[in-house]
Amino acid sequence: MFILEEPYVSDLLAATAAELGLPILDTPTARRRMAGTYATPLSSSAEFARAAARPGARLYTNSENALAWVAGRLGDTPHPRRAGLLKDKLAFRDLLADLYPDYRYFGLAASELRDFDPSRLRAPFVVKPAVGFFSLGVRIVEKAGDWPGVVAGLERERRTLSGMYPGQVLGLDTFVAEEVIAGEEFALDAYYDGAGTPVLVNVYAHLFASATDVSDRVYVTNAETVSRLGPPALEFLAELGRRADLADFPVHAELRIDDAGRVAPIEVNPLRFGGWCATDLAHFAYGLNPYRCYLLGERPDWPRIAAETAGRTTALVVADLPTSVDLAAIASVDYDRFAERFRRVLELRRVDFNRYPVFAFTFVEVPGDDFSELTAVLGADLRDYLLPRA
Repeated sequence: MFILEEPYVSDLLAATAAELGLPILDTPTARRRMAGTYATPLSSSAEFARAAARPGARLYTNSENALAWVAGRLGDTPHPRRAGLLKDKLAFRDLLADLYPDYRYFGLAASELRDFDPSRLRAPFVVKPAVGFFSLGVRIVEKAGDWPGVVAGLERERRTLSGMYPGQVLGLDTFVAEEVIAGEEFALDAYYDGAGTPVLVNVYAHLFASATDVSDRVYVTNAETVSRLGPPALEFLAELGRRADLADFPVHAELRIDDAGRVAPIEVNPLRFGGWCATDLAHFAYGLNPYRCYLLGERPDWPRIAAETAGRTTALVVADLPTSVDLAAIASVDYDRFAERFRRVLELRRVDFNRYPVFAFTFVEVPGDDFSELTAVLGADLRDYLLPRA
């Protein structure tokens, strides 16, 4: 079952929804994406809600914009409770608090930010929206003396981002101030089967330009990444699933793993895989269709996939822009020049840069041991590709 919403429905997702013939909720986005190209019938809210309430029904939402509908129409199912528990970073931290007894965090209303004593947390620490998306509103606080400037920046960003996403996706009224989680950061897409067992459909390492970088610009995956990070990630997901009672449920998790192999969560996002259809990285890297895997209960044969893709690395490059950029002032983007940064572009997806602070999602392939193109784009000022209005 599919709920297709803004901001983006990829060709792979649309084609899979049409091919599987499962119910698709009638939304304006689904009408625009499915009715013409695929001539696929859509289900009314009442029909879709009845189907979603059946035991074992599997629901996939490409966007957290759908969570308001889930909360309002699927109250007789476990979905609203499960989604709310994972999406609210404070509730999520409380759920797992006893697993990480030395980890400190605080929930703060926006009005409380100025009066918070930053010395209550070991620096550096992170402050971010309790309900967040796409690293928006996230700041690293290097030392206590930086706090006033960080708060001023958050207040400016609240004004800029207000209304860009629904409140269920990005809430700017409550924040979490929390200690930095040590270790290598990575992300994964997985689903829980009917028995609550987690199944991986992709694992991707998150690259950063520096210790203070909080962007989502580059993710990479290869066979080594999956074999190294997959097993400890599955152990964490199994424990989370037991605590949150997750079954027939997809998640996108962002985690860190330390030198001792201990996994700690940054966040786990409900009812979807990577946002903006970033999960399609599995398709480009491994020939996997993550939507089919979840909805049909398919389990990737990772040893076979590793043998077939050895020596190859596939990356997702998110062409994000600073929130200080006036999106309305952008006339166009030099996409051809941007694509020339990479030796092998698998697909470049253009984004409405007048609505969102990003102009492309680009899937590229690089030699397994050569990340030079990726490290170069990590620190690049992508405003150079913007063409302003006259």
